[in-house]
Amino acid sequence: MRILFADSNHFVLHTTLIEAGHTCDLFWDKPASELIDLLPGYDALVIRSKFKITNALIDNCPRLKCIGRVGAGMENIDLTHAKSKGIVCLSAPEGNRDAVGEHALGMLLMLLNHLKKADNEVRQGIWLRAENRGYELAGKAVGIIGYGNMGSSFAKKLSGFDCRVLAFDKYKSGFGNSFVNEVSLQTIFEESDIVSIHLPLNPETEFIVNQDFLNRFRKNIYVVNTSRGKNLKTDDLVAAIQSGKVLGACLDVLEYETISFERIEQAQLPDAFKFLAGSDKVVLSPHIAGWTHESNYKMSRLIAEKMLEALSSKN
Repeated sequence: MRILFADSNHFVLHTTLIEAGHTCDLFWDKPASELIDLLPGYDALVIRSKFKITNALIDNCPRLKCIGRVGAGMENIDLTHAKSKGIVCLSAPEGNRDAVGEHALGMLLMLLNHLKKADNEVRQGIWLRAENRGYELAGKAVGIIGYGNMGSSFAKKLSGFDCRVLAFDKYKSGFGNSFVNEVSLQTIFEESDIVSIHLPLNPETEFIVNQDFLNRFRKNIYVVNTSRGKNLKTDDLVAAIQSGKVLGACLDVLEYETISFERIEQAQLPDAFKFLAGSDKVVLSPHIAGWTHESNYKMSRLIAEKMLEALSSKN
């Protein structure tokens, strides 16, 4: 079968498919508009986030049998319509869950221990010890909302820090174990010192972290978001930091990201972002939580294996 590669990925993906007899056209240097025009001639597509797979695009590609997204989230694909057309849609959240769990933990430790501020000060010859006194994770209650691959990975990474790990998932139950307590959302609000968001982006979860959500916490809290930028309303987070309701935030994702996650639109950045960028209470990174060298290989290998299985069933 003919497979179009819209984005670059680890070579293990296309070499595995080629060795199995498929034709792989590595067109990741072509613009999205040209790729969309070419796609009707292909049986399968490998993509990260270069363009949206809409109803109209699907209808225009009668040969399309499989879409492999090298990543976790699938919000750029109209999954319902694809399924109705018999198109198998695949992702690889197992491939970057360790990366996300480690990154979330690293950002949280950096925030609690003022490492960004202290590092910057020492580089300038400023030696402030009492002013940079940090907080320990031990004894804190960490609330995880969403207990899929990413949420469960973060919980496991926290298991050695002597903190209480609480988790809520609206669509899952029976996952409590030695390092996580399955609880209600109300318990998350009542007991958490830290909340970490691990949700997909869909109409139900868009801007779920907003003023009302933050005000439901009994304590003043720290917020971690390594899922999608539009899970969190930035204006409301800034207001909560300014009021003291939110003590600090770790944000690997921002609502201002482009659809490809490759950049943020500088001309559209509002005052809320400028506040985050200038605050010592905020740690930022450019959507790289799941983007390690190891995860690049693991996700590509997993998508190759899943696509081979899916395509073999279509022969």
